[in-house]
Order: sequence, then C-alpha cells, then structure tokens
Amino acid sequence: MRRMDVTPGRPLLLLLLLLSAAVWSVPIERNGGDQEPKQEAQEENMDTGLYYDRYLREVIEVLETDPHFREKLQTANTEDIKNGRLSKELDLVGHHVRTRLDELKRQEVSRLRMLLKAKLDSTNTQSLQMDHTSLLKQFEHLDPHNQNTFEAKDLELLISTATKDLENYDAERHEEFKRYEMLKEHERREYLKGLDQEKRDQEEKRLQELKEKHRQHPKVNAPGSVAQLREVWEETDGLDPQEFNPKTFFKLHDTNEDGVLDEQELEALFTKELEKVYDPKNEEDDMMEMEEERLRMREHVMKNVDLNKDRLVSLEEFLRSTEKKDFNNPKEWETLDAKPLYTEEELQRFEAELRDKEEELKRKAETLHQEQELLKERGKALEAQKREYQQAVLEMSQRQKEQQAAGNGPPPAGPNGELQFQPQTQKPEEAKAPAEAQSNLPAEPPQNLPVHT
Repeated sequence: MRRMDVTPGRPLLLLLLLLSAAVWSVPIERNGGDQEPKQEAQEENMDTGLYYDRYLREVIEVLETDPHFREKLQTANTEDIKNGRLSKELDLVGHHVRTRLDELKRQEVSRLRMLLKAKLDSTNTQSLQMDHTSLLKQFEHLDPHNQNTFEAKDLELLISTATKDLENYDAERHEEFKRYEMLKEHERREYLKGLDQEKRDQEEKRLQELKEKHRQHPKVNAPGSVAQLREVWEETDGLDPQEFNPKTFFKLHDTNEDGVLDEQELEALFTKELEKVYDPKNEEDDMMEMEEERLRMREHVMKNVDLNKDRLVSLEEFLRSTEKKDFNNPKEWETLDAKPLYTEEELQRFEAELRDKEEELKRKAETLHQEQELLKERGKALEAQKREYQQAVLEMSQRQKEQQAAGNGPPPAGPNGELQFQPQTQKPEEAKAPAEAQSNLPAEPPQNLPVHT
C-alpha cells in the first residue's frame, strides 16, 4: 500500500499534490507477512498516471535539493501549492538548481516535439514549416513561448495542470471502466456469433452461471457505516467490536499521524468488504471491477464525510459523520452488478465507433500494402536498369579490348623483358608532303645586295 507520510527521500511537493488529488488504489493483501516488502516496492515505483509524470517528478526532486525551497515546502499546505504562492520561491533557489531545471525543460520540450512529429507523421500531415510554438500550446504543463529556461511561470503551470489533471482522474477512470465493460460485452457477443446454435446455447448457459455465482457473495456493508468500521476494528485491528471507539479508530488508521485520513488510508478500510466479492482465483471475479468498486466506496465516504471538500477527512469531520443517522442505519450497499453500467444505445454507439476505427485501420493497411507493392515494382525496375547498365559497361569494355588487339600489338621486349620502343618511320606519302610544302614557299631575297639610291 502507498502511504502519504512524509519521509526522507520522498518528494514532498509530489506528496502534497497527491494528498489533494490522489489517484492510487490499494491492493488486497491476503498474506500479511508480505505486506511491507510490497509496500516498499510500490513506493519506489509511484506513478501519477500523467503523461508528463517523469518531468513532474524530476522537477520536484531537483527543487527539493535546494535548502531554501525545501524549507518553504515544509511549511506549505495544499492551498499554497494550488494558488501559485510556492512558485514565487523559484527566484531564490541556487544557480545550479536553475541550470538543472533549464536542462530538464529543454529535454521535455524535445520529447514533446518528438511526440508531435510522430503524431503528424501518423496522420500524413505536412510538417515542412511546422510552428513548434503553436503546436506546443496544447501542452498546458509548461510555457511554450520560452522553450529554453525554466521560470516561475513554468512551475506554476506544472503544479496547476497536475492538480487539475489529478482531480479529473476519478471521472476519467469511471469512463475508462465503462468502455472496458462495453468492450467485454462486445467481444462476448462476437464470440457467440461464431458458434453454432448448440455450442452457443451451452456457452451462454455457462456464462450466466458464472455471473450468478459472482452475485452469491456475503452482504457488503455500506462504506463508512458503523458495521463496516466495526468489522475492520475486529478483523483487521484485532479488537473487541463491543469496545469500538470512533476516535481511537481514527488514530489507528491515520498511519502517517498527520491528523487526517487521506484517500489511500480510506481505501485501505475497504479491503475486507472487497474480499467478500472478489477473489483473483475465481474466473467469475474481474479484478478491474474490484478497483472500480473500491473507487465507488471511497467517493461515497468522501461525499458524506468530507465537509469542506478538500479530499481529506479530519478527526472532527470523522466524528461528526458518526453522529449521523446513516452511520448506524445506512442504505444497503449496491455492488456494481446490481444495475447495468450502460444502456443498449450506448453499447451500439460504442460498437459503431469500433467499426469505424476498424475500417480506418483497414484503409491504412490497404494503403500501406499498395505502397509496399509499388516499392516492389520500383525495386524490380531499378534492378532491371542495373543489369542493363552492367551489360552496357561489359560490352563497351569488350569493344575497347578488341580495338586494342586489332590496332597495335604490344611493343617488343628486350632480352630482360624491358620494353623497346622503335623510332617511328614515316610513310612515303607523309615524307613527300613536307618536301612539296617546302618547294612552294617563296624564295628568300638575296643577301648583301647593293642598295641603289
């Protein structure tokens, strides 16, 4: 289980963010002896689920190396973080911290650019003159106008965006689970369509029996009711249910002793109830449904107990909830299988969406196949041209050799193999031509003739 207690080595800012908008669920532990090692392993691999989780984590870890910032963080509350007051402290951190933050931001910008390019490439969008600044505006966790340095505005945007995204996480999880259930039903129907009538009837009967078996579970107590808390008091805490004391119960389960129950501490209280309904060893029990049930239980308690809506339950709020009528006489808790999560109309729209996506994938696959065939044809044509060129070069080389053999043979060699060159003899016609040319020249004037005046 992931706890929100502030211990050395864990980012405080990240913990405060998660206190105000927690996103993790608590796994059922059937073997108590293995609980602590699993807890430590999960804490080391905490993940907010945000697409910029690594950037968020690295920025926080670097900031907490600065003594001044860490001191301010020790005294900060969730409101200081949400309203941006903490961001103003960035101007006072050390130079080496700012340098490291600048480097982290440039790395994140580079990563986002790669994501954008991959998205544009997948949609065949021309990106020759891509305006990176405009495209980066769709990412709200950093300032797109300044892509080189990490400023106070970047910290403010990172914190505000993370807080908003984490607060919307529950709604997104509900929608994701709904689509998961519709996909399961779609696949079930498609599977049955592929069977003959006899096998289809047998399979439908088997699936219905599994569904009925899942519904045959012990009564589930309403989350946050006296019956549910007393069961935890007795079976988990090992105390006498007749001596149940709400204030003592609160302190026992405030595991980090910070005076409030956060969402993870609340979810830990539902383990016994969930074990009544879900067992990972049973075919009929879906662990994805178990996590959805856990989320519903936590939301139910928060709605009835968290009076100031800060996503934390104080001791005063907890004690006041035990004075309500619903605490002792709650409505019967309805599990997920009590009523459908979607209508037939919603399922049909979902299936139509699946068909559209399938058709789009088919079109893309056909386009890729055509391009592949075209590349093969071009490859064949290039190979044919290559062979033609090679044949032409071979023929040209052969002709040159033949011309050399028909013209002049190799020069004669001496007794030691050295080449001997003979003076070139002129043909009679070639020797006669210069003589005729000499005879046609005008006669030179006689030398040393007297000059008449």
